[in-house]
Amino acid sequence: MLNFLNKTKGQNPPSTSIYDIEINGLDGNAIHLSNYKDKMLLIVNVASECGFTGQYEDLQKLYDTYPDNLMVIGVPCNQFGNQEPGTTSEIQSFCQKNYGVTFLMTEKMEVKGSNQHPLYQWLTRKELNGKSDSTVKWNFQKYLIHKEGQLVDYYFSITNPRSSKITKHLN
Repeated sequence: MLNFLNKTKGQNPPSTSIYDIEINGLDGNAIHLSNYKDKMLLIVNVASECGFTGQYEDLQKLYDTYPDNLMVIGVPCNQFGNQEPGTTSEIQSFCQKNYGVTFLMTEKMEVKGSNQHPLYQWLTRKELNGKSDSTVKWNFQKYLIHKEGQLVDYYFSITNPRSSKITKHLN
């Protein structure tokens, strides 16, 4: 399937593997994306004081529905309206208490601008991901990664995590 995906119109082999990017969890421990090569990844920049914050519930339901096929990764970000001002422990407590979040949560990071984290450089640059350029427009923008490490697509904040636009790739 890898060859088919790379030959899709407008898609080039990525110059970097997403599995080589280093990220840390909210707990400070390293998250090795290579541990999830057998799963689709849904990477979402999240915030606890956003109009879309309720999507945490749908992200958790999606994660619970596809435990063998999907890893959801929440990425706290305070770049949009200062809607994620909390500390690491406050973010962790908020997510667990209010939404029962059990999927992976990363350290707070910048998803755009001059201090953009390498994960988001890969997600938003065609030269790195092999598929498309994008810009993170707001909190709860979603990026879906295939089990073999290719960018499938990205979805703006208004797309519910359990939308058929996303779930059709998980079945």
